[in-house]
Amino acid sequence: MTPSRRDFIRATGASLAATKLGRGAEPGALTLWYRQPASKWVEAWPVGNGRLGAMIFGSPEAERLQLNEDTLWSGAPRDWNNPDAKNHLGEVRKLVLEDKDYTQADKVCQKMQGLYNESYQPLGNLHVDFGATPDASGYRRELDLNSAVARVRFTAGGIEFTREVFASAPDQVIAVRLTSSQPGKLTFAVRADSQLRSKAETNAQDLLRLTGKAPSHIEPSYLGSKEPVLYDDQPGHGMLFEALVRVLPKGGTVSASEGQLRVEGANSAVILLAAGTGFRGFNKAPNAGAAEIHASCARTLDAAAARSWEKLLERHVAEYAALFRRTSLTLGSAGTTDVPTDERVRRAADQDDPSLAALYFQYGRYLLISSSRPGSQPANLQGIWNDEIRPPWSSNYTININTQMNYWPAETCNLSECANPLFDMIAELAQNGRKTAEVNYGMPGWVSHHNADLWRQSAPVGRGSGDPVWANWPMSAGWLCQHLWEHYAFTLDKGFLYKRAYPVMRSAAEFLLAWLFEDSKGHLITCPSTSPENKFIAPDGKPAAVSAASTMDMAISWDLFTNCIEASQALGIDDEFRQKLESARKKLLPYQVGRYGQLQEWSEDFPESEIGHRHISHLYGVHPGRQITPRGASELAKAARASLERRLSAGGGHTGWSRAWLINQWARQGEGERAHESVRLLLSKSTLPNLFDTHPPFQIDGNFGGTAGIAEMLLQSHAGEIHFLPALPAAWPSGEVRGLRARGAVEVAITWRNGAAVSASLKPHAGGTHRLRAPRGQRIAGAEEVKLTPGKEYPVKFA
Repeated sequence: MTPSRRDFIRATGASLAATKLGRGAEPGALTLWYRQPASKWVEAWPVGNGRLGAMIFGSPEAERLQLNEDTLWSGAPRDWNNPDAKNHLGEVRKLVLEDKDYTQADKVCQKMQGLYNESYQPLGNLHVDFGATPDASGYRRELDLNSAVARVRFTAGGIEFTREVFASAPDQVIAVRLTSSQPGKLTFAVRADSQLRSKAETNAQDLLRLTGKAPSHIEPSYLGSKEPVLYDDQPGHGMLFEALVRVLPKGGTVSASEGQLRVEGANSAVILLAAGTGFRGFNKAPNAGAAEIHASCARTLDAAAARSWEKLLERHVAEYAALFRRTSLTLGSAGTTDVPTDERVRRAADQDDPSLAALYFQYGRYLLISSSRPGSQPANLQGIWNDEIRPPWSSNYTININTQMNYWPAETCNLSECANPLFDMIAELAQNGRKTAEVNYGMPGWVSHHNADLWRQSAPVGRGSGDPVWANWPMSAGWLCQHLWEHYAFTLDKGFLYKRAYPVMRSAAEFLLAWLFEDSKGHLITCPSTSPENKFIAPDGKPAAVSAASTMDMAISWDLFTNCIEASQALGIDDEFRQKLESARKKLLPYQVGRYGQLQEWSEDFPESEIGHRHISHLYGVHPGRQITPRGASELAKAARASLERRLSAGGGHTGWSRAWLINQWARQGEGERAHESVRLLLSKSTLPNLFDTHPPFQIDGNFGGTAGIAEMLLQSHAGEIHFLPALPAAWPSGEVRGLRARGAVEVAITWRNGAAVSASLKPHAGGTHRLRAPRGQRIAGAEEVKLTPGKEYPVKFA
């Protein structure tokens, strides 16, 4: 018989602080649980503290923690710029604008490419071997999102065994506790290994040390190569790394031999793991030595070992809960919280499960907290979890949608601090991007393209053979800068805007001012220009990527210029530059509506090479942008809707992150039923047993995009008003959300019953005047424009 959650919590001995439920959550609503161990990586649980990550498998016989550290990448800083690129710029523009030879323009663009970027690496595995347990019964494993603690429980030989695992941010360790219901019954061995060049040794009776070195270069997994993984013994040509493990048993004995630690006859035991690498900064050789790395790990481990398990747990939960418990969501229940999570996912295609959607929403918040913290690296394509030396797409930062999507929920879902690593990366990318702008294009400001890595590669990848449809796209800086502006819009932190955001935004705008040029009609356009990652059919009948003034280019230009203009006004600075931007914005090539009533993807009404393509780049102005809204630009909004319909009618796959983007698009259109349809398809078609998103393969952006999309269905504020329940579907007739954020530094709570809003409250963190919009078919019972004062909560009623 599967134990109840109440019995399970009591058995673990977790503190009250660890098990207290967040607001609005019923018992079990914030728990992923299963009746069996993970048989493969995508069934394991992820835990993380922003820097360290682990995937936990939960086998009774042999626990495995697959480990990651967020700075463990291949390679080192390099010169990826291409000084010959600017010599081909004029040729490409002539081929596009005069000769209309688009396929030749594609070929010439390949001459403007640089090196491929590097790959995120697995650190290794921590194994805890218990021996055969053939009579194990009552098995349950769970991940409690409310406390960020993973647990396993089973009975063998009449003895109840439990495990708890968490990744502590305050103590910077991964912590494991093993207990048994009878004293002296814990016997196990601890060992470590890695796919990378490494060795494991025992330095003391209770210490296990795994050391190794990362490759100096790894070819992307999508490239064929005779030697895809290269090592170099020179210091700094591939970084050193270490994982240091200490075992602290209560009772019994611990011994070390043959590279492993063995515990016999213990009552309980704590295992602590610290890890580090030779990384010294994005622009420095990763040449920190083994002694330096070991000393850092030892200090961390000693400090953690000086605290009791209870204290470690208390510190972990308190720090994590301060972020996670800000926001709660209840969408109703289908009576499924007592059904294992993997079974609920399998049923999602046939049974609507509102509480699964709410769990998925909170899981996305959990993953962001676990993979992105102040001082860490930003979440990459897989967050911080990766078990492959050549992971899909290098597990890098793909900055033509995927990295940006990772951070869509940061502001709306009240995790603003978790976006700090992204802001750090943007600032570092801007440093390298200034050189790329000068060397590759002879232009001021900074530029980045579609891929980045730990070393902040800013030049186009491809090495002369990459497809320009993804490689030759110099617009990512503008998109990344949207996140800087959004952070200000949600927080009204003028110090951040002045010191961190505006200088980087301004520099990106400087590049675009130089990159744009007038066409024969006086409009500002871009060329070469692509629409990531779709191609068109050129007049000669061949598919092509490069043209002029793709719709996304124009949308990002408008967005960046508008954000810089508003930033300049908010700060009261830079009038002359603002006027330049205002003038340029007026001259941008307008959006075009095509023969099917659709918003064109390119400036000419080219047929799409793939009508149902997964990218919807030309709809940037709807989401994540704010230029096109159903009330502010209704005709363009209709054209954008026609584009969505056309994409879907062609039978496009639209899985993973692409499906998540559709949730956000339909929410911005106010189409709750269509948004909900995409939520269900995301859960039923693109969700793995552990709730990871799969495209396939696993990419974490779909998790984050799905969370952001659910938030957009419940609250929007991009159009200059706080709009309550803008896209509420009939499948969620009653519910409550608390702790979402609106632009203007306002925290929002909403309660609804029978498909209608009942009440809401606004908690401002800064003063300001806000316009309110009721759900469709309702009105605000009172003033529609309110002046809010910090420290006071403002109730909102509906009629």
